[in-house]
Amino acid sequence: MRKIILLITCMFSISVFSQIKVLKNESLVEIGKDNSVGLYKKEDKFTINYQDLNTSNLNTIRSFSFQNLNGDVSGLYKLIMEGFITAVPDENIILELPNDIIELHYEKNYGQPTVQFIQIINKNRKYVGKSQFLTQKQVEKIFGKTNGKYALYERSAVNSKSGVNTASTATPGSTGNGKKSKK
Repeated sequence: MRKIILLITCMFSISVFSQIKVLKNESLVEIGKDNSVGLYKKEDKFTINYQDLNTSNLNTIRSFSFQNLNGDVSGLYKLIMEGFITAVPDENIILELPNDIIELHYEKNYGQPTVQFIQIINKNRKYVGKSQFLTQKQVEKIFGKTNGKYALYERSAVNSKSGVNTASTATPGSTGNGKKSKK
């Protein structure tokens, strides 16, 4: 009788563990990384991770994310690069994201222009994170310009634009010459 109860107990415990499902793990795709700053993609959401130099614990990794709705990743890259090409801006360039405020702080280090991400976490000036200073070459590497992975965010911008509105844009009585109507 003991053996039967032990056998039933073992069978029951095996059936309990068989109810666990393994979910598909969707990982981030690395676009580019240099030292402690990296750009990652998951579907149409882009995340910049960086080591926060503003904390006493140097193991603090912070991030900010945004959607690539209207080619925002390319726009951010162009905005950063313009700061290198023109004279170093006197004031920080301030960008508002859905959850955070990002400031692009330009400074010359050893005669070379650099940029630093300053993150105002949850739009609260009490909590500020700062990345390392980045050169133009490092920014190109982070945004995938040196390894060709920039095509990943270029493609997603096209997909998001084409997927927004699938309805016909032709107006009644139009000749159908391919022009879209204004809304």
